[in-house]
Amino acid sequence: MNPLVRWFHQLGSPPYFDRFAAKWAPWGYVLGALLMLPGLYGALFQVPADYQQGDSFRILYIHVPSAWMSLAVYGLMAVYAAIALVWRIKLCEILAMACAPIGAAFTLITLLTGAIWGKPMWGTWWDWDPRLTTQLILLFMYLGVMGIYGAIDDRRVAARAASFLAIVGVVLLPIIRYSVVWWNSLHQGQTISVFGESKMDPSMLAPLLWMAVGTHVWFIGALLARARADNLRRESGKAWVAQAAGGRR
Repeated sequence: MNPLVRWFHQLGSPPYFDRFAAKWAPWGYVLGALLMLPGLYGALFQVPADYQQGDSFRILYIHVPSAWMSLAVYGLMAVYAAIALVWRIKLCEILAMACAPIGAAFTLITLLTGAIWGKPMWGTWWDWDPRLTTQLILLFMYLGVMGIYGAIDDRRVAARAASFLAIVGVVLLPIIRYSVVWWNSLHQGQTISVFGESKMDPSMLAPLLWMAVGTHVWFIGALLARARADNLRRESGKAWVAQAAGGRR
């Protein structure tokens, strides 16, 4: 068997995944935080104030990476959910459900930082703008997945039911992405392009990219940690869990 294929098969084993997540989750947290430090320093102390928004624009270094992550995490959750439903892979069920609270947190941060920025810029904390409204619906989708998963006692049945909702919600992602193009939106249009030409000055873009990379790496640590906890809860009656707990004492 191909070594990579064999590794994926091993990763699906609950004891193997527990050891894998225990080893790499802390690295994800630490490396993610270290990658974000240059971004935060640059955003607060090196980047000049915006000629129109002044220092208020600095909140985008939290707002934009969180917005990107809110969409990326939902997309990943839907992929895991689809794999879990089609191939009945338990690890993918666990990973899909572990994505939901993390993605919900990123979405909430996006909405809160947007409101904080919107008050001085727009004169209001909230507006039923297409981008804001669809982002709020995304938060409700995350909460719906979490609610269904928590409402059913059988973990596998709960995960499959929640996975259906996760897959249905994918239709929201392109709507959020292109809402500022399709409708007359109060929210500003796209000014940042990672792979194309960006309207943002390069000196302002570099810290944002550090923050974006850092949040992605931090997410890997958070995902592994949450998935590991759920995996242990599901396997709590197994001998290997007791042995692992005894070995940590």
